[in-house]
Amino acid sequence: MSSGIEQPGNMQWNLFGLLILSWIIVYFCIFKGVKSSGKVVYFTAIFPYIILMILLINNVQLPGAKDGILFFLTPDWSKLLDVQVWVNAAAQIFNSLGIGFGSMISMASYNKFNNNILRDTFIVAVINSVTSIFAGLVIFSAIGYMSHLHNLPVEDIATDGPGLVFVVYPEAFVTMPIAPMWASLFFFMLLCLGVDSQFAMVEVMVVSLMDNWGTSLLQFFRRKELVVLAVCCVAFLLGIPNVTQGGIYFFQLMDHYTAVVSLMFLAFFEVLAVCWFYGVRRLSANYKEMLGTEPNFFFKLCWWVVSPLLVTVILVSSIVRYSPARYGQTYKYPPWAEGLGWIISLCSIIWIPLAAVHTLYTSKGSFIQRLRSSITPIGEMAAAGSKEPAIKLKLEMYEPPCSISFTDNMKLAEESNM
Repeated sequence: MSSGIEQPGNMQWNLFGLLILSWIIVYFCIFKGVKSSGKVVYFTAIFPYIILMILLINNVQLPGAKDGILFFLTPDWSKLLDVQVWVNAAAQIFNSLGIGFGSMISMASYNKFNNNILRDTFIVAVINSVTSIFAGLVIFSAIGYMSHLHNLPVEDIATDGPGLVFVVYPEAFVTMPIAPMWASLFFFMLLCLGVDSQFAMVEVMVVSLMDNWGTSLLQFFRRKELVVLAVCCVAFLLGIPNVTQGGIYFFQLMDHYTAVVSLMFLAFFEVLAVCWFYGVRRLSANYKEMLGTEPNFFFKLCWWVVSPLLVTVILVSSIVRYSPARYGQTYKYPPWAEGLGWIISLCSIIWIPLAAVHTLYTSKGSFIQRLRSSITPIGEMAAAGSKEPAIKLKLEMYEPPCSISFTDNMKLAEESNM
């Protein structure tokens, strides 16, 4: 490990090999689309719970584990007044649930048309929270053990960021009986969790590319499997800086500016578009069309007021209380690295205002008419008999010819349930 991001150091070839192996695994999990990834997820989603249970049973028997668990479960009410705590908590929930990344929408498109989405949403949210608490017990029982060994308070051992999983926790394994077995189980569990998240993200990129440029891509690559391979290769190349001696600094920089900064912006615009522009009335009508009944008042209130308000408050607070990225308690990134982080963040944010400007520029009529048409659902514009070329183009994009359409998704879902 180097002394900073300005000194990337040499390539760590063992990590480089593991990076290649990881992307090979991801590719073979998704190269056939939902038919292959759907089978893999049965193992990668269930196996981590088995490992967590085994680790928890072992960890609670270690000296000092009780102190670590009590530290984890004892609330510090003063932290509720810290805005950064709420921002980090929101980022954690968004990352663990996959909100704002497109993966939930992409995977949900494979459901049957009359699938109870609110029930599934509630189940996923509850399981996610319970899993986070369960994993916290596993981690902090080991941290309590480390504090006992070093005769230090738990708060001095616990740290945020990747250092907790990749530095502090492995140190605990070294002193445990049968250390290689526990370390292997733990990192294999992390591999399963990482593969689960990664193939969902890659699936989003592939589906987006195929929906927009499917004909051109298939003319060049001939097969969709080769498109998936190209996406995985590009992602592999972008991950190489993370496996140098200074890779942990690159990793932390990207984690801060993509998982926190840009994610809050993306979530804000997504909630704004769905809850206010598309509207609660249309959402309720879609729900009734699928399930025969309207959603209850609680969900309507969340869509109309609670969700937009919470995301707006978190976004404004994160801007007002912005803090630069750091690694550990002491290392601060140089100005050029901060600029690089903002460039990485803008790579995903900038397309929203650019698309808005492009839509307003290419539409016809007065500014108010252009604005109204840009926030009106495509189906309603078509029903109104709009002749605008931009609307016709959007209608063609609405039913992608080369990617998996909604009808295809329904067929695949039915085939998987047979």
